[in-house]
Amino acid sequence: MGAGFINVGFGTIVATRRMLAIVSPDSEPLRRLIAAARQEGRLIDATHGRRTKALLIFDNGHLMTAALHPETLLLRLGGGKAVAKDPEE
Repeated sequence: MGAGFINVGFGTIVATRRMLAIVSPDSEPLRRLIAAARQEGRLIDATHGRRTKALLIFDNGHLMTAALHPETLLLRLGGGKAVAKDPEE
């Protein structure tokens, strides 16, 4: 992802070098992962009461919920188009 920072909404800034993945939290296994992280104190809620649309996974085991779509966060990272292209195309 590179060194730098990304605004994940509502003034919350995250170091991109610590991020491993940005995923949609719609599946039940990810919801269980969020619940376990909340119980263990590893969850950072950056939704400000809004619906969770993205889950950021960090290299230290922490999770962050965000109210922005993963595609929006990809654009903010400078990923160009919201849909990743195959490098062989």
